[in-house]
Amino acid sequence: MDPATFIDPNLTPQDLLVLKDLLRDDQTREVGFLGISPFSARLAAQADRLDDTDAIIHRLQSVNNPQDAEFEPTVFVTWDTPVVHANLPPLVDRWLFRPYIRWARRLVRVETDVVMLTHLLLYLTTSVPSALWLYGRFSWVHGVLHALMQGWYVGTYTLMMHQHIHMGGILCRQLAWLDALFPYITNPLMGHTWNSYYYHHVKHHHVEGNGPDDLSSTIRYQRDELRDFLCYVARFVFLVWFELPLYFFRKGHYLQGCKAGAWELASYASIYALFRWGNARATVFVFIVPLVLLRMGLMIGNWGQHAFVDEIDPNSDFRSSITLIDVPVGSPKEKKTFIQIPLTISTPAGTGATIPWPFSSRKTGMPPSTRSSSATSTT
Repeated sequence: MDPATFIDPNLTPQDLLVLKDLLRDDQTREVGFLGISPFSARLAAQADRLDDTDAIIHRLQSVNNPQDAEFEPTVFVTWDTPVVHANLPPLVDRWLFRPYIRWARRLVRVETDVVMLTHLLLYLTTSVPSALWLYGRFSWVHGVLHALMQGWYVGTYTLMMHQHIHMGGILCRQLAWLDALFPYITNPLMGHTWNSYYYHHVKHHHVEGNGPDDLSSTIRYQRDELRDFLCYVARFVFLVWFELPLYFFRKGHYLQGCKAGAWELASYASIYALFRWGNARATVFVFIVPLVLLRMGLMIGNWGQHAFVDEIDPNSDFRSSITLIDVPVGSPKEKKTFIQIPLTISTPAGTGATIPWPFSSRKTGMPPSTRSSSATSTT
């Protein structure tokens, strides 16, 4: 399948609008808009017929504006809201789905993010009872199924927590107590130690931006070598409990260092206590397996996101990362920037698709941005 001639049928209307706008620019430069490849024809047929970038930006902003008649809150990650409305039985849509959206919009921090409440309710009504049941009446089948369920959940849960740590919560101010409480219950079930995601991601990774002082930086590694990749993952899995507090101490942030270290060690101590004096088998499936898998997954994802480091400007947010055209309003707005700066463009498959490619290429035709070099490895 040629990516240049394929449109994913599951793309949202917003994604199609962005692709149409980018395609028009590309076709205009070369052979005139719709000049006319099968790719262009199919895209034009599926996207709304908006004439210019400003009109597309206005349309994309409308669906995210709660005051606009075209506003569409996100309720599920799998289905667009208009599709759900169209496919539900009318009575279910009128008396269950629409009232749920109205109720949920009042409870979330941002009205577009009904999906956050949807998933929080999902985790509280499945993960928590399942974990409690395992500690009360353990069975191997249940343990394996629970671990698989958590593995299925952890991607969307981590995205939810990404929103939580950047915005200081996902629920309305009246539910600040629940916002502050639920991560201490659900985080360990998904493999996150208490508050570690906040300290590592917000207070450290976003500050350093994959630069030389970033503990999860890829710039010192040969990014097309499997050995380097394994060392990178192992370093985080086994040493982050020590290196993250030490990072804060080096930067003079002693209180943050103490907090990061204390929460990390408290998490380990709690897991050990449950294993030693609680139910050891349940603890393995409820806490230890998710912890190991998540930490490996986080570093695999970060390696994919930062597999390419520009030798000229390694600190550039544009040149030294994979750019996913999956932020609809941002893409048309920043189009001029994208045109001026050489970028690594990925399809909506995501950064995970980048992982096996460097290892399978045998370095033939590998761009220099995947290699470690003195230009990007000095401190």
